[in-house]
Amino acid sequence: MKVIFIRHTSVDVPKGICYGQTDVPLAASFPEEASIVREKIRSYRFDKIYCSPLSRCVELAHFCGYGDAVKDDRLKEMNFGEWEMKAYDEIKDPKLQEWFNDYVNVIPTGGESVLDQRKRLESFITEIKGQHTDSVIGVFTHGGILINALVAFGDRIYEDVYNSIPPYGAIIEIEV
Repeated sequence: MKVIFIRHTSVDVPKGICYGQTDVPLAASFPEEASIVREKIRSYRFDKIYCSPLSRCVELAHFCGYGDAVKDDRLKEMNFGEWEMKAYDEIKDPKLQEWFNDYVNVIPTGGESVLDQRKRLESFITEIKGQHTDSVIGVFTHGGILINALVAFGDRIYEDVYNSIPPYGAIIEIEV
């Protein structure tokens, strides 16, 4: 099964804000960015399309002609719990430094770890793989899911992927 992961376009959130699962608006540049994504995925013939239920992914899927994408909560961005919508430099939680030191395993207060998000992704892939063995699947989702896909199914390591996070509108093709 081939999975084409498509990251949402830029969001209208100031840099340095931890927004994770908060349903934030898209940037004003959405039409231009989305047009580029639509053109990049035009050559794919998807057998099924899935989507994070957060509006930044739903709107991109719809713009690209996939308004009927199946929404799945497992495709959401990481849950940052109490840190959501706070500037990193304003978070007073002592756990923040622990998280910066070990972002894969440390859980933000009230949230989930990178490995928790990876488990969600792996659950999703296991389920759809049973349904779509020789298929091409499109997935409109978030940077955290792309990172976990590259590590779990693309033979990469977290340190390398976090040093070159796929940009907004990125398309990652992975054979599962």
